[in-house]
Amino acid sequence: MAGVTATLTTEGLTQTIAKLSRLEGFQMAELADDAGAILESSTRRRFDTKTAPDGADWAPWSESYDDTRNHDVHSLLIEEGDLRDSIASYSTGTEAHVGSNLVYAAHQHFGGDETGSGVPARPYLGVSAEDELDLHDLVTTRLEDLMQ
Repeated sequence: MAGVTATLTTEGLTQTIAKLSRLEGFQMAELADDAGAILESSTRRRFDTKTAPDGADWAPWSESYDDTRNHDVHSLLIEEGDLRDSIASYSTGTEAHVGSNLVYAAHQHFGGDETGSGVPARPYLGVSAEDELDLHDLVTTRLEDLMQ
């Protein structure tokens, strides 16, 4: 299968999840699904901000490639919007996955090229500091709701 996916797992939290599962109404699958939705949304926003999850700016186009682009229509990693629009999330109960199934998705994320064109990495998948805060807020709010 072509494409690229980032996975947020609950590895190391087995005992904690087991204890939380005793709370009436706690649904780990629902929490994982909501976490995936948060990460899907932030991943799509990176196509607007042109920044990696660590906050670094994406590498610009090479000068020669930049000269071929219509700047009213094209921007980094957006020609028709297919890559950004292909970003999707799904969960498997205790994991949230975010990625794209497009053939060139990994190539754009990690960079590199067998033909020697030297396409730089422009990471769009991952968890940013803001994502961590949003995920923390999600879990905290969910637990507060359950304890009322």
